[in-house]
Amino acid sequence: MKFKISASVETIKPYEAGKPLKELEREYNITNAVKLASNENALGFSPRVIAAVNETLSSMNRYPEPVAHELCKLLAKKFQVGVDTIVLGNGSDDIIALLAHGFLNPGDEAIMPLPSFLMYEISVKTAKGTPVMVPLRDYTTNLDEIAKRVGPRTKMVFVTNPFNPTGSTISKDDFSAFSEKIPRDVIIVVDEAYIEFVRDESVFNSLDDPLKDPRIVTLRTFSKAYGLAGFRIGYGIMDREVAQILNRIRQPFNVNTMAQVAAQAALQDEDFLDKSIRATHEGIDYLSSELTKMGLNPLPTQSNFMMVDVKTDATRVFTAMLGKGVIVRALKSYGFDTFLRVNTGTHEENQIFIKALKQVLGK
Repeated sequence: MKFKISASVETIKPYEAGKPLKELEREYNITNAVKLASNENALGFSPRVIAAVNETLSSMNRYPEPVAHELCKLLAKKFQVGVDTIVLGNGSDDIIALLAHGFLNPGDEAIMPLPSFLMYEISVKTAKGTPVMVPLRDYTTNLDEIAKRVGPRTKMVFVTNPFNPTGSTISKDDFSAFSEKIPRDVIIVVDEAYIEFVRDESVFNSLDDPLKDPRIVTLRTFSKAYGLAGFRIGYGIMDREVAQILNRIRQPFNVNTMAQVAAQAALQDEDFLDKSIRATHEGIDYLSSELTKMGLNPLPTQSNFMMVDVKTDATRVFTAMLGKGVIVRALKSYGFDTFLRVNTGTHEENQIFIKALKQVLGK
């Protein structure tokens, strides 16, 4: 028997994660491979996380806290918001799905950049909504066109700042002008997964003045700057009425105990966070300098990754780099046939990447 699936689900392209290290090492029979494809923290995570997780192991026969009160209190204090404005998720993509299912009726529209994080589209389609794609302009989010595409069925817009995969940003002035064009009943989802790495003070940060605009839902993650990608925990800060809806429909134990205590420990170690950010900036500056010397001119970035035009078939370069034990991201699926995305690693990993790329490109 062939089961009939939802028409909206039938159009979904599955999310493709970066190639795992162990898979590469098995496939190419190599060791000590370098992964610079998934925008992870090369320094790992705070030592406090290990201690917190070890202390929790003996109680893993118990269900997690359904709300994670201590973690929410820490976040509330950090951003000067109420605990009831915070929603935790199994990664920030969990919260994206909650927003779609909580606020979209069949046929309602959600506007998003093209390309962008695939989970925006997947979540909207699984909620029976209609994604409306707005192509980038000069590798940046086309805010003017997004505002123009807002119609009577628009319930939500997504913006990503900094933007993945290009590394571009939205300034405070540009966001202010954009938000004035968006109707008062449309939710503006601001995905700030990489905001901790921003150096440019003119870049919009939705939590500089949190909850001033009830339309804005801020998404943040512990996966990047805090290095907790494997724990799967993100959070949203939003108007309490929006938060109440998401907490009503989310799974009761959507964030596991280990993730809760790991995030709590990571949040309290500001020294490690500062160290990670400094290392990221040094790595980005090094990669940018070396790639420029090769004549490749990487795009400007305010994140822990950058896009670089290798001026040839990037998928071929990606495959050749795999053979040298280096994983990066080819961006053909994003519509950038000659671009790679590479995140900064340790200094040694960055050097290995540059050396391998020179060999592959014959530089």
